[in-house]
Amino acid sequence: MKIGNFDLERDGVYIIAELSANHGRDINIAKETIKVAKEIGANAIKLQTYRADTITLDSSREDFIIRGGTLWDSKRLYDLYREAYLPWEWHRELFDYAKEIGIDIFSSPFDRSAVDFLEQFNPIAYKIASFEITDYELIRYSASKGKPIIISTGVASIEEIYDVVNICREVGNSNIILLKCTSSYPAPLEDANLKMIPELKERFGVEVGFSDHTIGSTAPIVATTLGAKVIEKHFILDKSIGGADANFSMDRDEFANMVRAVRDTEKLLGDIIYNMDKSKGRVFARSLYIAKDIKRGEVFTRENIKSVRPHYGMHPKYLNDILGRVAKRDYKFGERFSF
Repeated sequence: MKIGNFDLERDGVYIIAELSANHGRDINIAKETIKVAKEIGANAIKLQTYRADTITLDSSREDFIIRGGTLWDSKRLYDLYREAYLPWEWHRELFDYAKEIGIDIFSSPFDRSAVDFLEQFNPIAYKIASFEITDYELIRYSASKGKPIIISTGVASIEEIYDVVNICREVGNSNIILLKCTSSYPAPLEDANLKMIPELKERFGVEVGFSDHTIGSTAPIVATTLGAKVIEKHFILDKSIGGADANFSMDRDEFANMVRAVRDTEKLLGDIIYNMDKSKGRVFARSLYIAKDIKRGEVFTRENIKSVRPHYGMHPKYLNDILGRVAKRDYKFGERFSF
C-alpha cells in the first residue's frame, strides 16, 4: 500500500508531523514548521481543517463546557476550536509550500464541507480524527474520494471499527490504515495498550499505525517493533509558541530524536533471514584444520585434525566421519582440511 509515493512495505514507517494548533495564529510559523519537519526527517505534515462552527455549537450550556481533567477544563468547546483552528485561507499557500520543498501534506477534515474544500488541493490521503469515528457520513464521504484513509481508533468500540472499515470497503476503498490511539492529552504510558497494534492488523485485515499522545519517544519505538507502519506525533517548532496542543507536542530536537530512534529501530528489526552469507562474523566460526603434519598413510586422529577457528575449512560436523580414516596424501600443519 502506498501513501503518495511512499510504499509502506518497501520504505518502512511513514512518520507524520501533526501541525494541529501549533501555528501560533501566524502563517509564517506554520510554514517554518513544515520546513523544519522536512529537515528533521518527517515524511508528511498534517493539518486539521475545520471551523469552530463546523465542529461544535456556539453554546454555553453545560454540555458544551469541557470537563474531565483535561488541559482545557472549564473552556467552552466553541472557544477552544475558534482559538485552535487553522484558517482555511492559509491552506493553498501551505499545500503549495509543502509540495515545493518535497514533503507530503494532507489534512483531517471534520465535515463534508472540509472534504470538498480539500479536494481542490488533491491531498494524498485523508485522516479521520479519533473523535470523528462515530461520524459515519464523514467517513463514507472521505473514503469515497478514493485516497488512502487513515483512521484513529482512540474512542472507538470494536463494533464501530468494524462499521467504519466496512463503510470504506463499501465505497470501493480498501486503502485503510487504522491507528491505535489513546485520546488523552497527554496520554499516560499505562493507557497506551500497544499490543492492540498487531491485533488491529490481524482482526481487520488492514495496515496499522500509531497516533501518539504520550510524552517522549518510547511509545513510537515500541509501536514500530509491533508492526506500526505509520507514526503520527504532534510537532511544534518551540513550546514557547503556546497554544492548545503545545503541552503534549514534540519540539524540534525531540521530534528529530524520535525520527532517528524509529529509523534505528527499523534497522534493528531487519528481515527474517536464515542465510548467513551476509554475516561477516561467519569467518570466525569453526572448521576443520590440520593440527600436525600428516604423512600419506597415517590415520586421522583428534590430535592431527581439529575443529578450530576460522571457517575456511570443512564443516566440523564431518569430524567423526573422518577420524580413523587413512590419509591419501601429505598434509601440512595449518592447512584447511578437505577431501
